[in-house]
Amino acid sequence: MNEKDIEGARVVVAEACRVAAARGLMEGILGHISFRVSHDLLLIRCRSADDTGVAYTRPSDIRLVRFDGTAGAPGELDNGYQVPKELPVHVESMRASPDIRAVAHLHPPSIVAADLAGISLRPIYGAYDIPGAVLARGGVPVYRRAVLIHRTQLGKEMVTAMGDRPVVICRGHGITSVASSVQQSVLQAASLEELARMSLAVVSAGGTLVDIDDADWEDLPDLGANFNTGAVWRHEVARAATV
Repeated sequence: MNEKDIEGARVVVAEACRVAAARGLMEGILGHISFRVSHDLLLIRCRSADDTGVAYTRPSDIRLVRFDGTAGAPGELDNGYQVPKELPVHVESMRASPDIRAVAHLHPPSIVAADLAGISLRPIYGAYDIPGAVLARGGVPVYRRAVLIHRTQLGKEMVTAMGDRPVVICRGHGITSVASSVQQSVLQAASLEELARMSLAVVSAGGTLVDIDDADWEDLPDLGANFNTGAVWRHEVARAATV
């Protein structure tokens, strides 16, 4: 990527952080989103000495770093900027596949609560959120250690638990969502959080969680990237600006 592209990507990652915060997928100063620039460089939200939280992320908070946590260019870690301790979440996810360019490590409360309650996230609804239903149909794995993933070995363990799925629940912690784009990594997390919220509501009301009928999948079409990502992302960005 050239310098202009990197600056544009900073804006997108910062925007994604604000969207995730507005959606309640991460609170306060916890959580981070990254975007791969090259084989050993990524842009990632870093915390500065005057950090005011993910909801107020600025493009200048998105810093270029190497996979080993050092500055990716002169000045990138000046002015008190610190790389997240959980950098291995991002690095090991990206090392697992060249198709993974974006990683969102978030703390969605309903997902954490549902997992702790022993509720597996399954496709209990259809047209209410087709991408979310498809995501759940493939299964949502769980990394069962409630640890800070601050070491390479822990990052590798998490990636192993994730397998070939795009999202993994980190028990008692949060989730990691991977995708080819920053927008998709956040939207996957938002869909899964809504599914968890709905599952908890059904169980709390005394209901039973039942997967939709197999025959219904024929009439749950893929509405395409222009709708599922483009239109939805425009809404999320506009919504975040008003929260």
